[in-house]
Amino acid sequence: MNEFEDQEYSSEFEFSLWKKLFYHLREHKGLAIRIAFFLLAIAIADTLLPLFTQYAIDTFIVGGSLESLPRFLMLYLITISAFSIFVFGFVLYAGKLQMAITHTVRKKAFARLQELSYSFFDTTPVGYIMARMTSDANRLGDTIAWAMLDTVWSVAMILFMIVVMLFHSPFLTLMVVVTMPILYLLVHFFRKLMLTNQRLIRKQNSKITAAFAEGINAARTTKTLIREQKNYEEFDDLTTGMRRLSVRATVLSAAFYPIIVLIANVVIGLVLWRSGVQLLDGRITIGTVSLFISYSMLMFDPIQQIARIFSEVQAAQASAERTVALIETEPDISDKPEAIAKYGSLLEPKEENWPKIKGDIKFENVSFAYKTGEKVLENFNLHIKPGEKIALVGETGSGKSTIINLVCHFYEPTSGRILIDDVDYTEYSQILIQSNLGYVLQGPHLFNGTIMENIRYGNLKATDEEVIEAAKIVNAYDFIEKLEQGFETNVGEGGSKLSTGEKQLISFARAILKNPAIFVLDEATSSIDTVTEQVIQKAVDETLKGRTSFIVAHRLSTIRSADRILVIKKGKILEQGSHKELLRQKGYYYDLYTNQFTREESEKILGI
Repeated sequence: MNEFEDQEYSSEFEFSLWKKLFYHLREHKGLAIRIAFFLLAIAIADTLLPLFTQYAIDTFIVGGSLESLPRFLMLYLITISAFSIFVFGFVLYAGKLQMAITHTVRKKAFARLQELSYSFFDTTPVGYIMARMTSDANRLGDTIAWAMLDTVWSVAMILFMIVVMLFHSPFLTLMVVVTMPILYLLVHFFRKLMLTNQRLIRKQNSKITAAFAEGINAARTTKTLIREQKNYEEFDDLTTGMRRLSVRATVLSAAFYPIIVLIANVVIGLVLWRSGVQLLDGRITIGTVSLFISYSMLMFDPIQQIARIFSEVQAAQASAERTVALIETEPDISDKPEAIAKYGSLLEPKEENWPKIKGDIKFENVSFAYKTGEKVLENFNLHIKPGEKIALVGETGSGKSTIINLVCHFYEPTSGRILIDDVDYTEYSQILIQSNLGYVLQGPHLFNGTIMENIRYGNLKATDEEVIEAAKIVNAYDFIEKLEQGFETNVGEGGSKLSTGEKQLISFARAILKNPAIFVLDEATSSIDTVTEQVIQKAVDETLKGRTSFIVAHRLSTIRSADRILVIKKGKILEQGSHKELLRQKGYYYDLYTNQFTREESEKILGI
């Protein structure tokens, strides 16, 4: 579990939470007003229909006069027709609002995901994010468009009927209205149970989604570790927990609504008894008795709707909490207002104001610690000249990746500062820095699409000729042309239709097409065969000329051409120099290199 998921919320209905959500959805205010208008009109029509029945009984049946029948029929048909139009309008606009809300929530949440810092994705499982973008967004659209706005009809219906009933018989009206506090207390009793249970259901659903995602992404690992049975048992535990919570929610609902129906029927019986007494005394007419019975039955429909809506809103509050939390999550790294004004933001760049980055990088007394409290760097100093090729060597956890992440502005120093071209890089916007950055990872990720599209992601303005030239530079052109559809070949999800080496070559071409001032190769050749590595190494040596570059490599043979090799240990530079200089020192790097060289040569001789 992560900090984002573990956040606890109040067990009470939070008006402030819904206020925040409605603020984010304010662009749909016009649609909501139209729906409210149609619901008010429907409530008026619903209130009028029993009055038609009352008039018909007292005038046509009891009174025996048919003189006003044509006018009655005309008014009745007009009311029914208007009612149909109002219902059509409500359904039409409520459907539009539901889709609009779901679209807006997803759009805002996805936009925030683009702005969030690298650290957020380091600590937040994919399943939890996906649950907010899918099921939570759907639930909010459904609840607000259909449930919450339905309260306009329910409240208006009750008020209109009370006014009409008071006009005919205050005493009978009081008998009906007095049950409302009882229903309120009943709703209040059940709401905490329902809300608590629904929150548990949503959390369990996130765990199931996360398990699904992990099961799919780790399918190969599952097969090789023969972990199918363990995965099944763990997933069975999650779904069993979901079933238990869902059954409990069903039981609560099953107990809730029958009690409301019971109270409604008791009240109808009392009204029937008292109205019968008043009818015998001549204080009311048969039509009025029919009116009160109709209203008594009708009134409990909106009350039940309010109860249903309340339980749905309580259930949706968990989704609202999680969605608002995501939309309002602040990035760990935020650009300064002055930087945004000048250079633009991640979603709205101002490329015309970007200076040309040379790649002069300085670490000045930089210290860094992760949120967990783990201190990685302390008073770290380093100067990389423009165009210098730097290799980082060291044990796992020594601080190599942290240095790279700081250079890329994925994280910021806890103290000290980093300068790019003698400017504190916090004075630049993140988009400016990262647009001048070429990054090739150990595990290359390709997007589902063609090879041409995947390479062009490095520079969306690049022509086909420029894409092809980038492929030639990294020696990817030959293998691409041998494919049946060439550059128009679909790589599949995550590049599943290509080998690791082929994906890496495309990843290199993509990075080169960007023409970055700063290049980062993070174990970029460790997962490919030696033949492909030699192909890539030639391209790397050519493309890194004139660019400031950082190479993190497991195979030390790939960094011999580096201008400077930094041996990092516990966040400090233990040794530095060229490959030959470090070998002459016969220190830590010498032992590391000779041991690896001996092992590789032995493997070649033994044919391992």
